[in-house]
Amino acid sequence: MRNLFAFIARYNHWFVFLALEVTSMVLLFQYNSYQGSVWFSSANEVAGKVYEANSWVETFFSLTQVNKELTQRNLELEQQVSAMQEMLTRAKHDSLDVVQTQKMALSGFKLYPARVVSNSLDRNDNFITIDKGWAHGIKKDMGVACGTGVVGVVYLVSRNYSVVIPLLNSHSNVSCMIKDRGYFGYLHWNGGDPGIAYVDDVPRHARFKLGLDVVTSGYSSIFPPGVLVGKILHVFNSPNGLSYRLQVRLSTDFGKLRDVCVIDNAGMEERLEMMRAVQDSLKVKRE
Repeated sequence: MRNLFAFIARYNHWFVFLALEVTSMVLLFQYNSYQGSVWFSSANEVAGKVYEANSWVETFFSLTQVNKELTQRNLELEQQVSAMQEMLTRAKHDSLDVVQTQKMALSGFKLYPARVVSNSLDRNDNFITIDKGWAHGIKKDMGVACGTGVVGVVYLVSRNYSVVIPLLNSHSNVSCMIKDRGYFGYLHWNGGDPGIAYVDDVPRHARFKLGLDVVTSGYSSIFPPGVLVGKILHVFNSPNGLSYRLQVRLSTDFGKLRDVCVIDNAGMEERLEMMRAVQDSLKVKRE
């Protein structure tokens, strides 16, 4: 304590000088508007810099907590994305299966892509016009399909365009069978709903259930076997009671039909000609 008093007594003039300086500064800035405004602005700028530095320091030391929160949020988002992907996969499962089935059925065949330029749905005999003709390799009686199933058969061909008889035509007659069952019949459209057609002449001893796929049988030179036609909705007895009649939901949405493929049936014709030759030779031997 004695040393403190000795220090103050030794340097008392400095303490008096500092006290007078502080007092003069207070009087200067308090009673002079210009000097006061300069002091206020400077003080605010300094205070802002101090606050900015303080905020940066606090932010730096709080990064650990922020990283934890971000990590947790990322995990939650990843779980949500996984759940949405699973739902999307389930929703698209049927359409993906259809596309895969189409690729398998049409593998080995030459396909000519074409685009629908005109289409009708409201008549008993509807027709489709596509933008490809004999100049592009299209011929009469070639089958036409899209990514979801059978469309129809080429009826007339010009140089750059072709007319197709779709399934939605009273003259359409496509040989079909129940997938994985082997029972076959012939697909007809009776007008009305463009999404519904009927398969006639399915034998009475056939065993199947609703919801099964109906595909092309491959018993003609137009379509290869296995091209999707639709799904069984309902089963009726034929008028004579000797067979079944299947109500089928067509897999092709003709109202949204834009892009199609024409199937080159040269390979099918060759195989059928060979089968006919074998059958004819067997008949000759029997005779």
